Amino acid sequence: MANKEDCRIGIDLGGTKIEGAALDRVGNEVIRRRIPSPQGDYRATVAVVSGLVAGLAQAAACAEEVGVGIPGAVSPKTGLVKNANSTWLIGHPLASDLAQAMGRPVRVENDANCFALSEATDGAAQGFGCVFGVILGTGVGGGLVIKTKTHIGANAIAGEWGHNPLPWPADDERPGPPCYCGKYGCIETFLSGPGLAADHKRTTGEVCEAAAIAERADAGDAACRASLDRHAERLAKGLAMVINVIDPDAIILGGGLSNIESLYRSVPARWGRFVFSDDVRTPLLRARHGDASGVRGAARLWP
Repeated sequence: MANKEDCRIGIDLGGTKIEGAALDRVGNEVIRRRIPSPQGDYRATVAVVSGLVAGLAQAAACAEEVGVGIPGAVSPKTGLVKNANSTWLIGHPLASDLAQAMGRPVRVENDANCFALSEATDGAAQGFGCVFGVILGTGVGGGLVIKTKTHIGANAIAGEWGHNPLPWPADDERPGPPCYCGKYGCIETFLSGPGLAADHKRTTGEVCEAAAIAERADAGDAACRASLDRHAERLAKGLAMVINVIDPDAIILGGGLSNIESLYRSVPARWGRFVFSDDVRTPLLRARHGDASGVRGAARLWP
């Protein structure tokens, strides 16, 4: 059990699961727990998170502060959640509701920022000055960390590359699939797990989840290999746009699709055609802490 002063709690509030962990000051995990998300029910979400924190705090004797990562952002104007693909959170004062329910100070930040913060602090990007963290999962998120500090931006949307249009689109990629944000052709609609599965279905007529597409591609299935190649080309374009704008020292991949090993070879092999430079030195790295990075970064939102 950690000393109370040396322990912080982090919560990764996802669309399908909620993960909580307590870390000591040097990043050792004291305890971690995972429970299903009450999808579509905001009040139940607040209650479940509050209960999870209470259990973690009791088990680990943690300090009062709690950090929470969400698949969205808190509006600087209203204090309400915006841009969340867990849409039942949108329009609610999550930070204040959680603080009231827990009786603890709470900081809420985008889950991709938490992911990037974790990896930049003691993960695969440790020692890099400017780190862009990418989550390829149910959605597509991005977070920016500079010198181990999250950069949120004036509008709390720094790193939100997933809701820009796919750059350099081919004719058959226009206008692109509809996105929950109300636009068409967002990067998220192509590069998320559901986006990869939908692209495969549009091309082959076959229903197949992203993980199965990757497995079958590795086993020699030509149609799945073609779908994975299209995904890699689109990912290379999307990340080349990021490199052209912020020129990060490292890019880290997380989320379920980050487990596709071929991406770390095929994407850098492609992105040079789109980066405005004669040489691309940015490494594409796999997260060291895997799916624990979100919750680890959330715990680090407090000093």
